[in-house]
Amino acid sequence: MSSKHTHKIAVIGAGSWGTALAIQLARAGTDACLWGMEPEVIDSLTTDRVNHRFLPGIRVPKNLRISADLEENIGAHRDILLVVPSHVFREVLQKIKPWLRSDARIAWATKGFELSTGKLAHEVAEEVLGTSIPLAVVSGPTFATEVGNGLPTAMTIAATDDVFADDLSRAFTSKTFKAYTSNDIIGVEVGGAIKNILAIATGLSDGLGYGANTRVLLITRGLRELSRLGIALGAKESTFMGLSGMGDLVLTCTDNQSRNRRMGLALAKGRSMEDISEEIGQVVEGVKAAKAVHGVAQAMGV
Repeated sequence: MSSKHTHKIAVIGAGSWGTALAIQLARAGTDACLWGMEPEVIDSLTTDRVNHRFLPGIRVPKNLRISADLEENIGAHRDILLVVPSHVFREVLQKIKPWLRSDARIAWATKGFELSTGKLAHEVAEEVLGTSIPLAVVSGPTFATEVGNGLPTAMTIAATDDVFADDLSRAFTSKTFKAYTSNDIIGVEVGGAIKNILAIATGLSDGLGYGANTRVLLITRGLRELSRLGIALGAKESTFMGLSGMGDLVLTCTDNQSRNRRMGLALAKGRSMEDISEEIGQVVEGVKAAKAVHGVAQAMGV
């Protein structure tokens, strides 16, 4: 398949979500290259064209390039999409900074506040990279397996630069995938961060047998509290009624594909958080986000 775009995109992080996003980019005809830090993941993607560890059973397109060289991958691409946990986001930015092209543009699918500072991802990125580089966040009601399998999906791309947002939207959009654009980067980030906490809460409630009434109570009141904090931080209220707000919240709180919801269900059975995290095998962002969001809310008086 030939690329329909003049620019190329490097996807950094070959977990389930990074792999799924790279698959969608390739499926849409974009020239994408996926980098992962785990040698066995790179080996399986290269040899079998499947990420057996994080996204088993889903073949990656032939036109998706795989890389084990981070420095080379960063230097060869103008557009970089980071798909890494929030607690290593700053570290990854610092690592790749020396290798970035002068015209680089940075996007991320990372969700959460930085625990030590309470900062959103775009604030961390601006601290590390400066304010002149175009930045974007990719978020919305999306499960990796469904995106990887090509099921109909939509998400939001919010950016500091309209051209970058439009370019990313075209890079992702296909017959079964629509990427909408926004300029409310704060609202999109807040929605993506707080919904994980509420998913743990609804999972816990369901696990304790409190029923559908309580689940919907948590979702609707949670959306209200999410909106209040977001508005206090400078977000637009309308953003929280869209894909990256209500859409992502409802999806994550009601389907067991959500790692955060599964965490809540398991906690209801009396299991330890450490044991559950080990079983899930990937980062459960809501656990770290809860403490960070509480601190931010206290500081903002919300």
